[in-house]
Amino acid sequence: MNTNAPHTVEARIREQVAAFCEANNVPGYVAGVHHAGERVVVAHGVANVATGAPMGEDTGFLFGSVTKVLTTTLVLRQVDRGLLDLDRPVVEYLPEFALALPGAADRITVRHLIAHTNGIDADLFFPDGAGRDALRAYTDGLADNCGVLFEPGERLSYSNGGMIVAGRLLEVVSGTPFHELLEREIYAPVGMTGSSTSAGQAIPRGTAVGHFLDPTTMAARPTGMFALPDTWGPAGGTPIGTVEDLLAFGRTHLAGGVSPTGERVLSTGSAELMRQVSYDLASPNVPPMGLGWVLYPFGDTTVLAMSGASPGGVSLLCVIPEHDLVFTAFGNTPGAILLHDQLLQWLLREHLGVEVPALVTEVDRDVDLTPYVGTYRSNQLRIDVSVVDGQLEERITYEPDDEAQARIFTAFAGGATSAPPQRLVPIRPGLFAPAGYPMEAFDGYLRLLLVSYHDLHDGRARFRNGGGRLTRRA
Repeated sequence: MNTNAPHTVEARIREQVAAFCEANNVPGYVAGVHHAGERVVVAHGVANVATGAPMGEDTGFLFGSVTKVLTTTLVLRQVDRGLLDLDRPVVEYLPEFALALPGAADRITVRHLIAHTNGIDADLFFPDGAGRDALRAYTDGLADNCGVLFEPGERLSYSNGGMIVAGRLLEVVSGTPFHELLEREIYAPVGMTGSSTSAGQAIPRGTAVGHFLDPTTMAARPTGMFALPDTWGPAGGTPIGTVEDLLAFGRTHLAGGVSPTGERVLSTGSAELMRQVSYDLASPNVPPMGLGWVLYPFGDTTVLAMSGASPGGVSLLCVIPEHDLVFTAFGNTPGAILLHDQLLQWLLREHLGVEVPALVTEVDRDVDLTPYVGTYRSNQLRIDVSVVDGQLEERITYEPDDEAQARIFTAFAGGATSAPPQRLVPIRPGLFAPAGYPMEAFDGYLRLLLVSYHDLHDGRARFRNGGGRLTRRA
């Protein structure tokens, strides 16, 4: 980076952020870049439209699922110490771990939990709970409420449940509640001085809240739920911090496990293991998975990434080892994920000079749609797929198990748990795009919007994958 580059990066990011936020009613946004020893942070707008508090460089925000990389780092710390073995069954450490299908939990290893290959069907399992026993209550509830989508290690499906079980496992082997362990073994040695593990701790600091767009006026209104219950802590429910904190955490992974404070957080081998492919579905809409990290290929460059949804907000952390760069950001409406993608691609293409090839290079419209028609299910979710006017049409229905889960998920989603039917156009057999998008829209992070179908059996697909999550034919 030349001496003028940080100023150029800051100016370009500030310009893009201001334009996007104004055009898309995003109240506030904060982003940070660390590249080759130089740091840039840009803050724009307000953290909360109700108070008018400005979004600052030191404003805190919910990490959301970025927490999953922190949880995985905690697991690997215990592996480094000899307290955990990645390839031992979870039940050897956590005997009470069980699922609704008898014996299914016995075959799940520690590695399966953090590689999203565990098959636990709990993606929308939202039990309420708070305090020191929240994760125990979550894992106890799995036995009565959640089965499996597939055999452990056989497939890949983004797993909130796996990360929460990993959090409970950490509590048992360390003898320390998850949030205390996170503070002691990640926040402290990394130097994440602006981070906390609860809304109560964050209140004295400036903290952003999420917003949803009013469907009538399109004005941003604050979320009615600040954070998910403590039961979702290890998957991203409760940790809060700043851009500076996530830059420091990202730099720790850039440096092979050594934090900016000089303290070794992970062994070199464990930091490298997190970057290695643990499962590759070999489908354009689902990047290869490491441990904790999703490994996005942009041509010859790999971006270690994780995004995180919170009620009305979305965060992103990206580490690009080949270019010594960390990028992190938070926007306080869900639509800010589009700005994350825009900035990431600008950094790759314009700032780093990375050649980003088109993800979709050929389109085959002459695809037989009948193998994909049917009903697909996962925990509390039903997807009905039919053919309408020569296109696939998907109708997604949320079917809550009880009032408490319905209340939590509805608040998390800003009150909207249903969506209009979605039309899909074929790219090739088994791979579809939402209608109305140009194919170049999927070159970056938004490749997750593509939908794929897998494992044809007797002329019918057995699985649907959307957003990295599997549903199984009913």
